[in-house]
Amino acid sequence: MMMNKALGMLEVLGFSVAMAAMDKACKQGNIKIVGIDCNNPVSGDNAKIPVVIQVKFTGAVSDVEAAMDGARSEALKYLDEEDILVRIVPGVADELKSLLPLGKVKRKQPL
Repeated sequence: MMMNKALGMLEVLGFSVAMAAMDKACKQGNIKIVGIDCNNPVSGDNAKIPVVIQVKFTGAVSDVEAAMDGARSEALKYLDEEDILVRIVPGVADELKSLLPLGKVKRKQPL
């Protein structure tokens, strides 16, 4: 049951920016990364970075908020504001739990 857990979603241009932002997020709050996905940017081949990365993570609301603040500030070192999307769902429904790891990026082996 995920009651009292928040869901954070960070979308940025570029895998390396996503990793730097999530490294900062993990250091800012007690969170668990539950999924990662990638898509093509709206501008397609004309994009300055040709991939949008979304990282989904959960934790207590205060931890997710702190992690998101850290992730966003780190991403702003590399990207313009319009290339960063952040969303926090403060109380995730249990029915969403199985959907969170879905995406194009798959782990080959458990960590």
